[in-house]
Amino acid sequence: MAEAGAGTPRGGDAALPCPPEEQELTRRLRRLYPAVNQEETPLPRSWSPKDKYNYIGLSQGNLRVHYKGHGKNHKDAASVRATHPIPAACGIYYFEVKIVSKGRDGYMGIGLSAQGVNLNRLPGWDKHSYGYHGDDGHSFCSSGTGQPYGPTFTTGDVIGCCVNLINNTCFYTKNGHSLGIAFTDLPSNLYPTVGLQTPGEIVDANFGQQPFVFDIEDYMREWQVKIQSTIKRFPIGDRLGEWQAMLQNMVSSYLVHHGYCSTATAFARITDTTIQEEQTSIKNRQRIQKLVLAGRVGEAIEATQQLYPGLLDHNPNLLFMLKCRQFVEMVNGTDSEVRCFGARSPRSQDSYPGSPSLSPRHGSNNSHVHSTGADSPTCSNGVVSMKSKQSHSKYPTLSSSSSSSSSSSPSSVNYSESNSTDSTKSQQHSSTSNQETSDSEMEMEAEHYPNGVLENSSTRIMNGTYKHEEILQTDESSMEDSCPQRQLCGGNHAATERMIQFGRELQILSEQLCREYGKNTVHKKMLQDAFSLLAYSDPWNCPVGQQLDPIQREPVCAALNSAILESQNVPKQPPLMLALGQASECLRLMARVGLGSCSFARVDDYLH
Repeated sequence: MAEAGAGTPRGGDAALPCPPEEQELTRRLRRLYPAVNQEETPLPRSWSPKDKYNYIGLSQGNLRVHYKGHGKNHKDAASVRATHPIPAACGIYYFEVKIVSKGRDGYMGIGLSAQGVNLNRLPGWDKHSYGYHGDDGHSFCSSGTGQPYGPTFTTGDVIGCCVNLINNTCFYTKNGHSLGIAFTDLPSNLYPTVGLQTPGEIVDANFGQQPFVFDIEDYMREWQVKIQSTIKRFPIGDRLGEWQAMLQNMVSSYLVHHGYCSTATAFARITDTTIQEEQTSIKNRQRIQKLVLAGRVGEAIEATQQLYPGLLDHNPNLLFMLKCRQFVEMVNGTDSEVRCFGARSPRSQDSYPGSPSLSPRHGSNNSHVHSTGADSPTCSNGVVSMKSKQSHSKYPTLSSSSSSSSSSSPSSVNYSESNSTDSTKSQQHSSTSNQETSDSEMEMEAEHYPNGVLENSSTRIMNGTYKHEEILQTDESSMEDSCPQRQLCGGNHAATERMIQFGRELQILSEQLCREYGKNTVHKKMLQDAFSLLAYSDPWNCPVGQQLDPIQREPVCAALNSAILESQNVPKQPPLMLALGQASECLRLMARVGLGSCSFARVDDYLH
């Protein structure tokens, strides 16, 4: 039978590419129901081959329903429910049914029913079942007795059913025209349902596979305006001043948290608020964030150990995360541990875009240095590379490469690699005063730097969390660098050997942490994922290659920044982000308990 083959859900085999029509359906459903998490609450996409009476036949991807019973009387009625109930987060849900053939008598019902309702009946005849019938135009609300509602429908007609989960009502449409409210006080978790009773009856469902005849999006916009107007009219009363002060403090703490020093200072001056953290501390955190976001994790670790002694010793999980990320960046060729190897051409070896500038007192000294031998540029191992200010860690030191310079690291926080060929830049640095980099150069607000390409963007939001990217200054040489084919550790053999050595030392660190704190499945997975990159000739295009995407630096950056703040007795998350997270969670809870208005009160709508 046709319905047996059609019973297999589309996309059931994850290995098969998704058909174009399925992709179009997914796009349309996302546009119609953006608040629905389809991982948790899937939307109806077809009729269920398991939830139907045996007089019902399915075909054409479980969208066509035909009657195959005797059709002698009402005892031969048969219904089928959709694969999933209507999620409350839809707010407003709509589907349409086209009458392909009214069959012998046109005893057809279109509507809704709860799970467990008898399917040997037309929708609307039993409790928690609701239907609009074609033979008489009556609506049936959990009763065998219908009420006059709309016109009859027959072959060629398109009947729509709209469920409003905000006020718990339902109305129908015929050929694109609303017929008015049919049912009120509907319960939650109802399934789209269709029932047939006489031979020859055939109907096709449209759950979003095709554009609807009725303009449901216009109706949705009307309700969106209503909900948002209700929010805007919320009474504030005499507490306006108190709320404004609270919001100003939240914005101020948000700017400070993410290191927007100049903006935070200007905002505090205008709003007469107090910044709880010293500017020096803000700038130090900002520099460390820049290093992580530029893929220079080793230098970020070193800076953290110098500026915040003991922080990483007391946070072994964070230290291990940073080390795993450093290994990934070594594979990527971006960490200074491997970038210090190999001959450097004028085009390829400028400091990475956005990296902190060379300290003036070190820039001129290293301007003549080449890539190999005793004069090679300083190469931080990310743990203990400073001779004068060595940090004593209880964890094994991941040693520096043999080609590292014996000179001590700068005592300031301006960590950078020397540019062996750009003597002009070195001269400019040497002639510069010893004053720290200006606030405007350190601000991270204005640009987004994905995959080595600079583009305009400010703060972005993904999956409910803010992502903050630094200003990474680009020039012609750095833009050209992104064009050649990528190679493991930049294609340098010595760098590859150093990466392998680093990997062995990382394994030792993992084993020590395991002995001290017990097995950690998160650590094990991080290490396996990082080491798995070496199993592929092209790590950037492999099943675990997403680790090399610069966007993966952001969670590491956020974790390190939060740990630094917490060590300074400052909240590790700004109140503004907590408030946004609580608002988003509140909306999710509203969806779970069946409050449909959550669909038109999305947090993202107020952040653009």
